[in-house]
Amino acid sequence: MPEKLVIIPTYKERENIAKMIEKVMSLDGGFHVLVVDDNSPDGTAEIVKSYQASFSDRLHLLSRKQKDGLGRAYIAGFEWALAHQYEYIFEMDADFSHNPEDLIKLHEACVNGADMSIGSRYVTGVNVVNWPMGRVLMSYFASVYVRFVTGLKIQDTTAGFVCYKRAVLETIPLDQIRFKGYAFQIEMKFTASKYGFKLVEVPIIFTDRSEGESKMSKGIFKEALLGVMQIKMRSWFRKY
Repeated sequence: MPEKLVIIPTYKERENIAKMIEKVMSLDGGFHVLVVDDNSPDGTAEIVKSYQASFSDRLHLLSRKQKDGLGRAYIAGFEWALAHQYEYIFEMDADFSHNPEDLIKLHEACVNGADMSIGSRYVTGVNVVNWPMGRVLMSYFASVYVRFVTGLKIQDTTAGFVCYKRAVLETIPLDQIRFKGYAFQIEMKFTASKYGFKLVEVPIIFTDRSEGESKMSKGIFKEALLGVMQIKMRSWFRKY
């Protein structure tokens, strides 16, 4: 039975995806990769297909018809992972802002008792490279705000570098996860915590992308800020 699946959502990542596939496949531990591509017009999916013969049953592609948000891409990947019986399911960006070698640390944290391990930029200070100071402060204080509203004990509440044990994704009603952008990351952590799962932060160094285009926008950030209140209020009427 396959054990570890790394889900990488893509939209116009032709500059990064080949190098990312090669790097993850070179790691010890036999990681599998699922690229969830949102109909990239730059040929990202075709690059993935060109590598599939080389990596046999370890490299998979899920092509979606349109760009529909990070959250929807991950939900599609989670459902695929559960259907294919993976035990450890990872979220990771395609742009090398997350160091693939840290996948090993996230996996070890779950093996050693975490239900959800989080690659954290802030658990040991501020570990971010190549971001302008304004963006660092915006991200850091956004997490402070999220902790204040939700009561989460996580320093990096918007982190997108995560390992889930299968049981977490089987328990969370994925069809009730509402948000598509960065609020999705908050909603998943908050919901996992409400169900009583153990969340553990693993320190990482986050490096801003050097190739390809950023998907961050004011709309995504606004969704995260406003969505936090909605996440909290909905929790008053749900049973966990």
